[in-house]
Parts: sequence; C-alpha cells; structure tokens
Amino acid sequence: MPDTLLPERPVAPALNAAAAGLAGQFRRARLSAEAVALSVAAVDAALLSLLGWFGAYALYPPESFAPWLAAGGATAAAAVAVALVAYGGGYRLRQLTSLRAQTWRLAVCAMPPLAAGLVANRPADVPLEDALALCAALLALPLALRWLGFVPAIRWAVEAGLTERRAVLVGGGDPAHDLITGLRANPANTVRICAIFDDRSDARSPELVLDVPKIGRFDDLLGFARSAEIDMVVIALPLEATDRIAILLDKFEVLPLPVHLAQFSKDYRFDDTVPAPGQARLSLLEAGSFGLRRRMLKRLFDVTIASLAVLALSPLLVLIALAIRLDSPGPILFRQMRSGFNERQVAVFKFRSMRADRCDLQASEIVVKNDPRVTRVGAFLRKTSLDELPQLFNVLRGELSLVGPRPHAVDAVTGRREAFAELVAGYSARHRLPPGITGWAQIHGSRGGIDDPEALRRRVAYDLWYIENWSPWLDLRILLATPAALFDTRNAY
Repeated sequence: MPDTLLPERPVAPALNAAAAGLAGQFRRARLSAEAVALSVAAVDAALLSLLGWFGAYALYPPESFAPWLAAGGATAAAAVAVALVAYGGGYRLRQLTSLRAQTWRLAVCAMPPLAAGLVANRPADVPLEDALALCAALLALPLALRWLGFVPAIRWAVEAGLTERRAVLVGGGDPAHDLITGLRANPANTVRICAIFDDRSDARSPELVLDVPKIGRFDDLLGFARSAEIDMVVIALPLEATDRIAILLDKFEVLPLPVHLAQFSKDYRFDDTVPAPGQARLSLLEAGSFGLRRRMLKRLFDVTIASLAVLALSPLLVLIALAIRLDSPGPILFRQMRSGFNERQVAVFKFRSMRADRCDLQASEIVVKNDPRVTRVGAFLRKTSLDELPQLFNVLRGELSLVGPRPHAVDAVTGRREAFAELVAGYSARHRLPPGITGWAQIHGSRGGIDDPEALRRRVAYDLWYIENWSPWLDLRILLATPAALFDTRNAY
C-alpha cells in the first residue's frame, strides 16, 4: 500500500494562543506536599543522626568512645524521632508553615529519643543535667534550620501557589461559578482551577468566570493536558447531562489524570484515592493512573535499580561500544523519537545496530529477518536486546521507566503500513504510565516488530493490564522474568 493511502492518525487540535500560553506556565510539575514532607524528614533524619553522634563523642572520653556503636545508636534515635514527628503531623504542609508548631513538634517528639540515647548510656561521672543540657543545645541547630530556612521557604511556596493541585474545569457558566466560589471559600482548599473548557459560546458559558479564562473546547483539553503539568480534570456539568458526561469520560480515559464530578463533591476536597470495595466515591469518576505517590515510588525504584545496573554493566557497555566502532563506521549511539508518557515525545537511546547511512530515524520501515541495513554486530545486539541497554540513561534522566509499556515510534505503523492508532481502539491509553525498557507484554513473548493487527491488539491488552495492576512488586517480578524472556528470539531481528 503506498504511503499516500495510509489513514491519517487522529491528533489533538493545535492549541490556540491562550491555551498554549497557559500551558507554557505549567511546564513544570507542582511542588507536592509529599515531596516537601519527605525532603524535610530526610534532612531531619541525617541531621539528628549526626548530632546524636557528636553528643556521644562529647560525653565519652576518647578511650571508651566506640564510633560505630555511637553511630548505630544515633541513627536509631533519629529514626524514632522522625517517626514521632511524622505521627504527630509535624510534616504536614500546614504544620511546616508554622514556627510555633515546628518548635513544639521538635521539642515534644524529637528531644525524648535523642535525650534517652545520651542519658541512658552516659558515663557515670557525667551529671544528668549536663546530658540534658547538651541535648537541648544540640536541638538548637535543627530549630534554627526551621526558623531561618524551612518554614519561611515552605510558607513562601504555599503563598505563591506552588503547592496547589492544578485542575481544569470541563463546563462553564453557573456550575463553574459555584465550584470556584466554593473552593475559594474553603481555607483548607488545595485545588486551583487553572482554565475552563466548554463547547458552548453563548451566555451560558462566558469567556471568564471569576477571573478563570475559558481557553478552548472539550476536544482542546487533550492537547492541553499533554502539554501542561496538571493534576486533575473536574467535570462541572448538570447531572442530567448523562450522555455528554459519558462521552467525555470515554474521551478522557486516555489521560493519566483523575476525573472528578463537581456535583458530588460538596466539600471540594477531590480526594484522588480509590475507594475500598463497597464504598462509594461518586466524585471520583476515573482514578488517575500515575498519581504522586505512585510516581515517587516508581521513580525511587527506577533510580536505585538503574544506577546499580549501570555500575554493574559498565564493562559490557564499553565492550559493545568498541565492537560497534570496529564493525562499521558511524556513531556508537542512535537516537529515535518515541511516544512517551502522556504521548509526549522522548528521544530514546540505543546502540546503533544499522549502517550509519541506513538508519531509520522515523521507524518508517520495520526491521525484517536478514535485513540488509543491519550490521553484523547489530544483528547480535538486536537478537539479544543488548542494543536497548543505553536506555538505562533515559531512565536516570526520568524519560523512561525500567518497566512499562514499550515506547513505540511516533506515528508507528505495522509491517503492512497500517497506523497503530487506527487498528486498536483506545490505543493512546497505553501512554498513561511512563514507557519502559521491558514490560508485561515483553515477558509474555510480545517482542520485536509488529506485522499484523492481532499482534498489536495482544500487546496493547498486556500493556493496559499492567497499567491497571501496577505495583512495585509487579515491576520487580517483570524485571526478574525479563532475562529468561530474552531467550525467545523468534521475533527479535
């Protein structure tokens, strides 16, 4: 089939000037409360451990001081102190903006375990009051850090709106007015309505609702959500508009964002957590596939394992690079644009497996068995999937994950020149998690090029199952199963 007869892939309309300008303001993700809390807790743990060690060093004479024992005790005391502060709510965002609350939390929660470690094992000639005075002096440093650093900085971030959850509103007019008014009247609100999308252009949906602009139609929201870092979609349509709400839900299911219905959230909290079986949560119509907690867990897993893998495999990476250089002229690495998380394009690294003058930057022609474009070393690398190893650096850069749906080429086609997006309904839904080096589909034998629609449907079904059932344990299971899956080389060439 000639290329000119290929069906065009449906794409989101180009953003208008207002939408593009607002999307530019939200290129960076918000400062999450979880990230702030973890950062402060990590600094507390490190600082209290260090202070506990120096306290023991100050109390004990040199001949009886055991550095490693003191370090273990100080670390244990710091861990207990941080746990008590967390249990008492000391790392909540509202608490972190109050000097009085932070002083009280440290005094009540952090001082007892630190003092217990110093007092219980102090030398016999050291009075109790001296050990307690030393503990109080040591706590002066984290208190000063709170007063002069953390609290002013976090208070500024909150007041500047950097920690607010960003939401876009679907539907304008009176429902939008009521929702925005309710959010602003709630002092505990953490949601900020950034923009409104509505198909109506008459008096029922004005261009501005309480200084929030309407920047596009319903169809424009997909393009905006893929260009900007937003946290949720809120549908503000009358409950009787059931057909329209159903159509919108079907349209938005390809996004990795939670979708809420404003009419069912009178408290305006818009909790993103998935309700337990038997519990109703009518506000949350669709759960987000990649919320902040999941994002942080997955990122920690990726950085830890990828860093260890790069260190362990560095000799192999050097040998492969040398083999490529000796086998054929040209660069060692090859970069190709792929569809990434939320359909944002990612430049994926690979070891070059084709002749330099025959590299297919657009993946317009799939590689077949005995392909003349593939070099001798490249054939071995592709069959063993060693050409994918440089993608570990994509993982460290945050562009890929270790495990996830494999990133397909932009505007990918099958061996029969059929566009992927035309063959599988809801194909874009596989982009609701970051793409990975390996995945659930790969360990079930779905590897290599795709030359028929059924193979694509099977791969997408595996990807969607993974997205719906993700957990760190599933990622670990897939990683452990990947080496065995590489022995199946029937579709790897």
